[in-house]
Amino acid sequence: MSLVPVDDARARLLSDVAPVSRTERLPLAALVGRRLAADLRATVTQPSFDASAMDGYALIAADLTSGEVPLSVIGESAAGVPFEGTVCAGQAVRIFTGAPVPVGADAVVIQENTERLEAGTVLVREPVAVGRHIRPAGNDFREGDVLLPAGALFRPAGVALAASGGHADVEVYRRPRVAILMTGSELVMPGTRPAPSQIVASNGFGIAAIVEAAGGEVLSYGIVEDDRDSLVRVFERALEDEADVFVTIGGASVGDHDLVGPVLRERGVTLDFWKVAMRPGKPLMAGRLGPLRFLGLPGNPASSLVTAELFLRPLVEALAGRPARAPYEKGVLGADVSANDHRAEFMRSRIVPGDSNRPMIMPAPRQDSSLLSVFAQADVLLVRPPHAPAGQPGDPCEFVRLS
Repeated sequence: MSLVPVDDARARLLSDVAPVSRTERLPLAALVGRRLAADLRATVTQPSFDASAMDGYALIAADLTSGEVPLSVIGESAAGVPFEGTVCAGQAVRIFTGAPVPVGADAVVIQENTERLEAGTVLVREPVAVGRHIRPAGNDFREGDVLLPAGALFRPAGVALAASGGHADVEVYRRPRVAILMTGSELVMPGTRPAPSQIVASNGFGIAAIVEAAGGEVLSYGIVEDDRDSLVRVFERALEDEADVFVTIGGASVGDHDLVGPVLRERGVTLDFWKVAMRPGKPLMAGRLGPLRFLGLPGNPASSLVTAELFLRPLVEALAGRPARAPYEKGVLGADVSANDHRAEFMRSRIVPGDSNRPMIMPAPRQDSSLLSVFAQADVLLVRPPHAPAGQPGDPCEFVRLS
């Protein structure tokens, strides 16, 4: 199977992705980042009464025809403790922000434009228009209004709006389920002291973080050794768990112990591509079995994380119904880079201060695919297209922001 160009591979992967249609009902505290399953309608009117927008006095605007006018203060209206009487000509009620406007009053004068005289009297120094400083009932929304349309992505303000509209919980689309499996007889879990021939497993935890940042739900399947039966059992578990994506890490190459591709094809998975023209990350494979999508990521740390950023993240975002974003952004080089060969290269890099109005991208001096310490210091990937000529500081470039 020949090497597939990066953009072609990504287009194949995302060509027919539809957002997950399963739904669940969640409390307000769990809504951020979730997608609304149906129009969200208000169950109450907000505000449910005419409310004062300022501290001052509720009165009848027609009383303030000219000059300074004294009015009798007949009571007080505070938030949660309204004035129960009626305001008549020549009268006013002390009122506070958010409090109900008493019956009969049609305006509020701010306290800065008044002066309290002897007990029970306030001097109003200037007239106000009818409705001044009053928030009418339903000013925000009325019962039955659509607060948010189906498909809306909940942000903090949307959560507050749902609460204000009378909802304690909301029907949302479920997050796409992503099953993650680390493969390799040499791997041990963090916290275990590795033997001389063993390696602490790390990639799965970084991949899980990418999935969660993209809006997915992680099903962590731990580690399996390089064994056909074990791999088959975990794959069948992913099907039982109704995973939307099955991700393996390691075992995606063509060595004698690289079993992922052959085993999954035996189980009916159709591979869309295997091996991509990129560095790092060439031994990347993708396929599907019915609705289940499969991604086989390489085992080297940088290779695994780079391919997850470029392929898994946009796949999960699409399944989560999040808007698609451009794969690359424009920047300028911050250092010399050598000419590239036939594979696209994605160099671990940082955005640094520069004179250009575009981000300046500084590639790390070491780009070995096994170096997690380098990756942890990067915030972008510098994109070097196939056959790109040598570049120098100030040359235009493209980059990918990391999760």
